Amino acid sequence: MNANTFPAEPRLTSLSHGGGCGCKIAPGVLSDILKGSSGLPMPPELLVGIETADDAAVYQLNDEQALIATTDFFMPIVDDAYDFGRIAATNAISDVYAMGGKPIMALALVGMPINVLSTDTIGRILAGGQDVCKAAGIPIAGGHTIDSVEPIYGLVVLGLVHPKRVKRNADARVGDRLILGKPLGVGVLSAALKKEKLDAAGYAQMIAATTKLNTPGPELAELAGVHALTDVTGFGLAGHGLELARGANCTVQIEWNKVPLLAGVRELAAQGLVTGASGRNWAGYGASVTLPPGFAAVDQALLSDPQTSGGLLVSCAPESVAQVLAVFRRHGFEAAAEIGEITGEAPGRLVVRQGPTAQG
Repeated sequence: MNANTFPAEPRLTSLSHGGGCGCKIAPGVLSDILKGSSGLPMPPELLVGIETADDAAVYQLNDEQALIATTDFFMPIVDDAYDFGRIAATNAISDVYAMGGKPIMALALVGMPINVLSTDTIGRILAGGQDVCKAAGIPIAGGHTIDSVEPIYGLVVLGLVHPKRVKRNADARVGDRLILGKPLGVGVLSAALKKEKLDAAGYAQMIAATTKLNTPGPELAELAGVHALTDVTGFGLAGHGLELARGANCTVQIEWNKVPLLAGVRELAAQGLVTGASGRNWAGYGASVTLPPGFAAVDQALLSDPQTSGGLLVSCAPESVAQVLAVFRRHGFEAAAEIGEITGEAPGRLVVRQGPTAQG
């Protein structure tokens, strides 16, 4: 037996109290924590800071370049070490794409229970992250490691964008259409996996979704008709939609029948296979969401389902919808769909319209 291989290692997900972006602190609690944390006045070069809960910070270097800086890390959402590394890295890099930028380098953030997991297992986690960074065309140029009770892995990611092409989550305009790049349901699949009720096809679907880099971001940022960008992660579609609404003082209106879902997730959610984070999300922001009469509890759970490495959410002019969808298709995002619009009827709120059963 390899000296670095432990005879019986536990499942990675058994070591974490919450997996993937479901680990995020609940929206309401986070808001309380961050009250009064503005600190020093923001310099004029800081184009994007903490003011609208955007995906990354952006600092202007010169007339042609702005630096994007972001970090993301979490505990295992899957038991396969290599897949965990891939998912965490893809998720972290996504924030650079969501600002309209191109990643240039990363630093690894690693916390592992070294008396519980073998160096082989930890090495496979890092190898998964390394391979995703290679696919994104960036090096992992350093990082930091600690011995921790729960396994934690993620990245600090730096990127570049032209200052005039920065896409904030606060620049949506009334009349814009909303396009979602990936289907929802990752949280449901992760809940099913943890309870050993996810089949091989479901697992393959989950990995395919969570390891698909959001590469359309920079190309979308070049389109004049694209006004705002974000990615849908731990707070679910409703939570990140509300960030758009609050940032731009407008209304995000979702046509639920048009929202793409991963195959089988509605059925799994109906069996009670939802994450605790979904309920915490709803408790944090549900009062700001208007649901149609008779909206099913399972659909509410999917609306707040935490997405790990979720899709880009684009707010664009109506005449740019075809262009935006074409960009997504060129990058292999066949499920990308127009799901709603920006209105001015109830600023700072998300309004859901009912329709035929959502696909999935």
